[in-house]
Amino acid sequence: YAESKKMWPLLFIYSLFCCVFLSLSFSSSFDHHLCSPSEASALFQFKQSFDILDFSPCDTSFPKIVSWNESNDCCTWDGVTCDMLNGHVIGLDLSCSQLNGTIYPNSSLIQLHHLQTLNLAKNYFYPSTIPNDFSRLRNLKHLNLSDAYFQGEIPSEISYLSNLVSLDLSVPSYVNGLQFDQRAFNVVLQNLTNLEVLSLFGVNVSSPIPMNLSSSLRYINLKVTNLEGVLTESLFLLPNLETLYLSNNYLLKGVLPKIHPSNTLLELDISYTGISGELPDSIGTLSSLTRLYLYGCQFSGRVPDSIGNLTQIRYLNFGNNYFTGNIPSTISKLKHLAVLALSSNSFGGEIPNFFSNLRELRYLSLSNCSFIGPFPSPLLSLTQLETLDLSRNSLSGLFPRNASMLQKLAELDLSYNSLNGTIPSWVFTLPLLSSVSLHHNRLSGSFPQSPVNLTNLSTLDLSSNNITLDAGIQITLPSLEILQLSSCRLKDFPHFLRNVKTLMVLDISNNKIRGQIPNWFSGMRWDSLLHLNLSHNSLTGHLQQFHYYSLESLDLKFNFLEGALPSSICNMSSLSLLDLSNNYFSDSVPHCLGSMVGLSVLDLRRNSFTGSLPLFVHRAIH
Repeated sequence: YAESKKMWPLLFIYSLFCCVFLSLSFSSSFDHHLCSPSEASALFQFKQSFDILDFSPCDTSFPKIVSWNESNDCCTWDGVTCDMLNGHVIGLDLSCSQLNGTIYPNSSLIQLHHLQTLNLAKNYFYPSTIPNDFSRLRNLKHLNLSDAYFQGEIPSEISYLSNLVSLDLSVPSYVNGLQFDQRAFNVVLQNLTNLEVLSLFGVNVSSPIPMNLSSSLRYINLKVTNLEGVLTESLFLLPNLETLYLSNNYLLKGVLPKIHPSNTLLELDISYTGISGELPDSIGTLSSLTRLYLYGCQFSGRVPDSIGNLTQIRYLNFGNNYFTGNIPSTISKLKHLAVLALSSNSFGGEIPNFFSNLRELRYLSLSNCSFIGPFPSPLLSLTQLETLDLSRNSLSGLFPRNASMLQKLAELDLSYNSLNGTIPSWVFTLPLLSSVSLHHNRLSGSFPQSPVNLTNLSTLDLSSNNITLDAGIQITLPSLEILQLSSCRLKDFPHFLRNVKTLMVLDISNNKIRGQIPNWFSGMRWDSLLHLNLSHNSLTGHLQQFHYYSLESLDLKFNFLEGALPSSICNMSSLSLLDLSNNYFSDSVPHCLGSMVGLSVLDLRRNSFTGSLPLFVHRAIH
C-alpha cells in the first residue's frame, strides 16, 4: 500500500500529460472549426459584393479579401479577429483594402452579432448609404467608416450602439457626401454616453453643437461640418476632453469662453470660424496645451500676457485676426515652441528681440503685421529655423551681413518691405534653401556677388528691385522651377537658364532686354514650362519656333516683335492666355487658335495682322 501510495503522484502526472496531449491533438485536428460556419459564410458573402480597385488613397494598401479562402479558418483571414475562447468574429478591419462596390441594407455583416470593431475606412463604396441595420451590431465599440464615399443621411439608429467608444464617419473635404439631420445629430451625440472619440470631419451637420455631450469624450473633430450657433462653455467643461477641432465652420459665432483651471485640453483648433472678441486671460490655464490654432477668426485687442503660461505649447497660430498692441514678451517663455504664426495682425512697432529665446523654433511668420524698423538681427541666431516670413511689413535698412547659423533655413520671404543695399552672399550659401522671395524691396547692386550652387532651390523671386544680373558669375540651380526677375533692369536673358531643365514659371518682364530672342532660349525643351512672360522689353525680330508645348500662358506684349507667328504655336494646346498685343506681328492669325478649347484670353491688339480671325466656337474669348 505504501508502495502504491508513492506511485499516485506519478500516475496523476502521467494522466494529466495524456489529457493535455489528447486535448492538443484534438484541438489541432479541428482547428478549422474555431470560426463558426455561419460567420465564415457571412464574411465570404460580404467579400463577393466587391471588386478590387487598382489604386488606393492610402500610402500602403492591400486587398485583404483576396486571400480569403473558404477552406481556411476565417479566424486566419486578413483583417479578421476572433475571440480565441469561443471563435466568434469580434473584429473586422478592411481599411485601405481597395474595395469597390455597394453596401446594401441587410448586408451579411449584420450576421456578425459579436462584432466589436468594424473598420471599412478608405475604400470606395459610392453611392452606398450607411445601412440602418448596422444598429443591430449592438456589441460594437469601434466603428470607422471614414473616407469610404458613403452618401446621404446618417441614420439616427446609430444611437442604438450604446457601447460605442469611437465613431469616425469623416468624409474627404472635396466630397459632398454625408449629412446629419439636426435631430439625428442631437440624438446620436446625447445617447452615446460611452463615446470617447468622435470624428465627423466634412460631414454636413448644419446645426449647433448639442448640449450634454458624453463626459467620456477625449477627442472631437467637427472640422468643415457647417456648424452653426454659438460656441458654448459646455464644450470646455467636458472633464476628459484632450482634443477639440472645430475649424472651417464660418457660421460658428460667439467668444472664447472663460476656461476652467481643471481643463485637460492638449489641442484646440477653432481656425476659420466666426469666433470674435478678446482672447481671455484664462487661456493661460491650459498649461498642458501643445497646439493652439486661432487662424482666420475675428479676435481683437491685445494678446494677454498669460499666453506665456502655455509652457508645453509647440504650435501657436494667431494669424489673420485683428490683434493690436505689442506682442507680449512672455512668449519668450515658450521654450518648446516649434511653429509661431502671427501674420496679418496689427501689432506695429519693431519686431521684438525676444524671439531669439525660442531656440526650438522651426517656423516663424510675422508677415503683414505693420512692423517697422531694421531687419531683426537676433533672429539669425535661431539655428533650427526652417521658414522665416517677414513679408509685407515696412522693414528698412540693410540686410544683416552674417547669417551663417541659419544652416537649416529652407524658405526665406522678405518681400514687400523697404530693405536696401545689396543682397548679401550668405543668402545663397544656405545649403537647404528651397525658396527665396525678396521681391518689391529697394535692393540694388549686382547679383550674385559670388558663385551660386544651390541644389534644392526651386523658387527665386527678386522682382521689382534695382539689381543687375552678373552674367560672369557661375549660377547653378538644377532644381529651379519658378524664376521671377521682372522689373530688375536686366539687359540680357539669364544665361544660367541653359542648364535648368525643370522650369515651370519664367517672368523676366518689364526689363531692358534688347534684340532678338537668342537661339539657345527658343531651342530649350522645357517640357514643364507653364507660364512665360517676356512682356515690356525691347525684343525685336521674328518669333522663332518654340518647343514649350505645356504652356498655359504666353505674354509677349509691348515689344517690337514682327513677322508671322511660328507654326509651333499650334502645338501649345494647353494655352489659356495668349497676349501678343503692341508688337508688329503680321500675316494671318493661325486658325488653329480657334480649336484651342482652353483659350480664354487672346489679345492681338495693335499689330499688323491681315485676313480673317479664327472661328471660336461655343465659347467666349476675351
